[in-house]
Parts: sequence; structure tokens; C-alpha cells
Amino acid sequence: MANKFSTIINKVNKAPEFLRSFLLTKLFASKVKFAGTTGIVIQEISTKKTKIFLANKKSVQNHIGGIHAIAAAVLAESATGIVFGMNVPDSKLPLLKNMQVNYQRRMQGSLTAVARITDDQIALISQEKKGSLFVQVTIEDESGQAPIECQMEWAWVSKK
Repeated sequence: MANKFSTIINKVNKAPEFLRSFLLTKLFASKVKFAGTTGIVIQEISTKKTKIFLANKKSVQNHIGGIHAIAAAVLAESATGIVFGMNVPDSKLPLLKNMQVNYQRRMQGSLTAVARITDDQIALISQEKKGSLFVQVTIEDESGQAPIECQMEWAWVSKK
């Protein structure tokens, strides 16, 4: 079931490939101002998967030159929120219910987050008036390893 957000994203996804990431990123940053301040780059959005990149640049670095812990958490929240939001009907409101981030080791270089949602989860969102679910996300740094593990629980409720 398409919503306004997914309808817009589907139109942007038809743009030439060299423009797509730029347009997706600008659209997201215009709607989610705080996430836009981190400089994340949206590489891919579909109803089942979102892929986002965050460069290790000075504006998001911590005191040891890695990506700041909160910037990494924003990356996970953004990736899961986008793929979740692609599937929430316009009659419902998406809300982050719970966020757990476990830092396993120091982050090396830039980060890439990939969030996925299943067909069963999509069906649940469309069938239930309200509820919550965990959206799976993996974050890798330039070493190809996962320096953090995240659990993002998203909820939906009817709009008043």
C-alpha cells in the first residue's frame, strides 16, 4: 500500500541514476532537519531496504577522530525510520519507540547503514491499527566490520 512518502520516493527513484542519491538526500534533509545536519547520504530507498552512508568528516567526529557515537546512532535511526516510513499508511503516525545501541569497538572511517523490513512486517503495519516492531539494521565501517549493534523499535498509531 503506497503512502505519500513512498509515492514521492518512487518518483525520485525513476530519476537518472547519477541524480538519484542527491535527490533522495535533499528530500530527506528537507523533512528531517536534524538528520540532515550530519551530512548523511542516502544511497538507496525501497519499500524493503534503505542504504545510507556517513563520511568520517570533521563535523561528525569525536575527540579521537572517529565518527561520534551519536552521529552513528542517528545513521541507524534514519535508515530504519525511512524503510519503516515507506510502509506506514498515511492514516497512521510512525514513532521511534525504543533505541538500543551497543558500541562494540572503535569505528574506523566512514559508515554505511542498511535497514531492512520483511513482507510479514509490512503486512502487520497495514493490518493492525497500532503496534510496534523491530527494524533490522546493520552498520559497517570501512574495515567491513560492524562496530556497533543497534536495535530500533518503531511503532505506529492512528492519527488523531
